[in-house]
Amino acid sequence: MNRETDSILPLELDGVGYAVQGRRLLQGVSLRLEAGTRTIVLGPNGAGKSLLLRLCHGLLEPTEGLLRWGGASGLAEQALRRRQAMVFQRPVLLRRSAFANVTYVLGLLGMPLVARAEAAMAALDRFGLADLAARPARVLSGGEQQRLALARAWAMEPDILFLDEPTSALDPSSTLAVEMAIHDFHVAGVKIVMTTHDLGQARRLADEVIFLSRGQLIEASPAATFFKGPVSGQARAFLAGELVC
Repeated sequence: MNRETDSILPLELDGVGYAVQGRRLLQGVSLRLEAGTRTIVLGPNGAGKSLLLRLCHGLLEPTEGLLRWGGASGLAEQALRRRQAMVFQRPVLLRRSAFANVTYVLGLLGMPLVARAEAAMAALDRFGLADLAARPARVLSGGEQQRLALARAWAMEPDILFLDEPTSALDPSSTLAVEMAIHDFHVAGVKIVMTTHDLGQARRLADEVIFLSRGQLIEASPAATFFKGPVSGQARAFLAGELVC
């Protein structure tokens, strides 16, 4: 796939919000997610970071505002969904082998049976899981499960990868492996949109930062600008380690 000419990006959010029983959990979010950059979403607990990713990925429908995919015009909604992937804090895995977790997704994408096996093994090998291909996914360690989720996403060849706190429950060595995998996606031209509570990780990975607080978009700026001197008081307090509501 030529991501430069056939990408579904950019993704534009225009006044996007989400409410449950009259309670507005996210409101008035307008931004543009361009191809190429690694976008890190920061903010205190309850700010709406995970909710924003779920809305972007299409797992939830906004209760206000619009989301528009700017590229690959004419693609049906189902086709758009197949050009993106999401990895959660706790990987969503099938009760099958590591190998079958990858081939199942490739089958949903319509890949021929013979090609699936080769593509699945290539993805597992890339993320250091080839020797564990036959092992049930449920008995893998936390770090191995997260790498399996990334291998499955890699095999899909997405234009954009959403990651929701992918290393929050991992030890340092597993965290490093996941960050290296994210780097591989980035080098391959995949757009990264990721939430994290780890400021060190954000500094290592971010090209741009989106900062949320109380369900509102407070800042969106290049990472160097944000970490050098954020504009808002909420962001400055957050970087200083103060409690932010």
